[in-house]
Amino acid sequence: MNELFKQQVWEVSRLIPKGRVSSYGAIAKAVGFPNHSRHVGKAMGGCPKDVPAHRVISSSGILSVPEFQEKLEAEGIVVENFRIKNFKTLFWNPLEEL
Repeated sequence: MNELFKQQVWEVSRLIPKGRVSSYGAIAKAVGFPNHSRHVGKAMGGCPKDVPAHRVISSSGILSVPEFQEKLEAEGIVVENFRIKNFKTLFWNPLEEL
């Protein structure tokens, strides 16, 4: 994974509004690599502190990092059994909303 890809992933991720979530796949599509959702996950693993990694989750609404639950709940997002409640309502699609 190259540095430019990581920078693009972080740039899009910074745009996710507070109280909303996006997915690894949606971010991958937004940066032009629709089949690279796993690489987005890897990029998020080493992201700078100003990137809201807790807002990027699986496309099924399940948290891949359980520690992010507290941060999401602080933004008003309800999480039950590591799954975002009202995921479809809260989902931010960068291809549609940018």
